[in-house]
Amino acid sequence: MDDLLLLLSGQDFPPQKYNSDSIGIPYIIGASNIENEKLYVNRWTDVPSVISLLNDVLVVCKGAGVGKIAMNNVGEVHIARQIQAVRDETGILDNHYIKICIASNIADIISRANGLIPGLKRELLLSLLIPIAPLSEQKSIVNEVERWFTLIDELESNEGGLLKAIDKAKSKILDLAIHGKLVPQDPNDEPAIDLLKRINPDFEACDEEDCPYTIPQNWEWTSLGILYNIVSAKRVLKSDWKHKGIPFYRAREIVKLASEGQVDNELFISKSHYEEMKTIYSVPNPSDIMMSAVGTIGKTYIVKENDVFYYKDASVLCLQNNNNMYSEFISIVLSSQFLQHQMFEQSKGTTVDTITIEKAKSYILPLPPIQEQLRIVAKIEELFAVLDSIKESLE
Repeated sequence: MDDLLLLLSGQDFPPQKYNSDSIGIPYIIGASNIENEKLYVNRWTDVPSVISLLNDVLVVCKGAGVGKIAMNNVGEVHIARQIQAVRDETGILDNHYIKICIASNIADIISRANGLIPGLKRELLLSLLIPIAPLSEQKSIVNEVERWFTLIDELESNEGGLLKAIDKAKSKILDLAIHGKLVPQDPNDEPAIDLLKRINPDFEACDEEDCPYTIPQNWEWTSLGILYNIVSAKRVLKSDWKHKGIPFYRAREIVKLASEGQVDNELFISKSHYEEMKTIYSVPNPSDIMMSAVGTIGKTYIVKENDVFYYKDASVLCLQNNNNMYSEFISIVLSSQFLQHQMFEQSKGTTVDTITIEKAKSYILPLPPIQEQLRIVAKIEELFAVLDSIKESLE
């Protein structure tokens, strides 16, 4: 900064040299005069000596507010000793760009300050290295930063709005994923049609004009019933529900598992009854997908390696993974707006939203190559982790 910029250090005045009657020019004494990076004026002086001009970058250099930054949005002001004014007189740097450079480094500058009273020496600020972009690019950077900061300010003023924005962002990420726009395609990946032919040698791709939308070349449209064997459980009578034994999950427990990954369940069936069910009817196995099918429909939980539970007939469907599908990806597809729309459209006219086995088998979905499925899931987990971190910070 020392090579290009002018740095003005302020001067304090005794009370007889300033007033509260708007006589003279504004007198800025320190952090108390800065709100939202702009100046708040409550004193004036008619004997100014250290004058800051419009668009100077003002930095609080002493006291509790050290490091606070503002743009001079008022015009000519006298600055006190707690303020330093930074100004470009060469035409090489945009003053708003200077503010961004200082703001992005201010924590480091403060960490190098010393003394009992917090303070920034002139040489600390003047020694800051500034990356000089072309003036037009500086202005573009300033506009982009201001655009994002405005958006952030709007969201921070409305936590509910931010939470809705996070949910909308997640929905958009899923939408990009099932359209093949979230991660790059790799032409060396095995096409999805080969996987589908191994499942069913008679599988035929749908005609392009009959497909819901255009998907990448190595992808294929298919139905959920081709990928998974979809079943429901043998009925368990209410009289067989116990208070200990093997957990027994209804749709509400699957919904909770889908959102929280765990459930405090008080419904059980006896171990002997569970073993009987295993001989009569299959139980959930690792990588099967459990889906809530009555009431709150379409919520999914992937069965883990050590999971042992039974589930209620009709209200829960089990998508048996007999074809070694990548259930993490399929579960993501099932939570997308595209699949959720199919579920709710087919539930119209029923008293309670319900997914039957036949309905579930008919749901159509886009299937990428298995390697791309892995890349998509990894990218979604990365992006969702950031959004969840933001969400947690608001709670």
